[in-house]
Amino acid sequence: MKRLAGKTAMITGAARGIGLEFAKAYVAEGAQVAIADIDMARAQAAAQELGSAAIAIEMDVTQQGSIDTAVAQTADQFGGIDILVNNAAIFTAAPIDEITRDDFDAVFAINVSGVLFTMQAVARHMIARGEGGKIINMASQAGRRGEALVGVYCASKAAVISLTQSAGLNLIQHGINVNAIAPGVVDGAHWDGVDAFFAKYERKPLGQKKKEVGDAVPFGRMGTAQDLTGMAVFLATKEADYIVAQTIGVDGGNWMS
Repeated sequence: MKRLAGKTAMITGAARGIGLEFAKAYVAEGAQVAIADIDMARAQAAAQELGSAAIAIEMDVTQQGSIDTAVAQTADQFGGIDILVNNAAIFTAAPIDEITRDDFDAVFAINVSGVLFTMQAVARHMIARGEGGKIINMASQAGRRGEALVGVYCASKAAVISLTQSAGLNLIQHGINVNAIAPGVVDGAHWDGVDAFFAKYERKPLGQKKKEVGDAVPFGRMGTAQDLTGMAVFLATKEADYIVAQTIGVDGGNWMS
């Protein structure tokens, strides 16, 4: 039997990258999935690729009205939400003396406020429904430690870990498990932008930083989105019922908790 048969999931930022891989894995395990993304064209293309088990939902996690509408639409389409994956996030890098308020506000609006208020909206739905649920937040190894050029992003992911702990302790009384996944360095299109930041500030040729961080992973390579899907599925299943308020590293050995 498929592990998520009969379940419905909402995944933010799922029109591409890690979120899309999660959506594919959930559908393969029998779930219906809402591809919630600010880029509706990509979301619709992703939903079409996944077939009748997926729908596209327009969602801007920086706007409360958009969050509330997206949650309501998903619940209406599927008859409820059993699983939320807070995946939408952005990255920035700069030395401490060059960080701008605009960059800080943009990162925290998506990576922290977006996580909190999407989690809140879905939790309210789950509490009212009375059937419990699973909430999975995407943290990062960057939330475990500061990094010289990544202060704002690291702080945002540290906040995700803290919110996961607080929400997990608060919501388990309603049968809602809140946990997080902390990836290490994950290859993908987004790494072109990450690499460019380091090329600028560390004065390295394009591609060098990516090679360095990949070589430094104890497993021997950078991770892939597919490396994360097993944990994303597991935390959404009944098998994970006794896991509460945890942030689990899936990072090839980069961080030992």
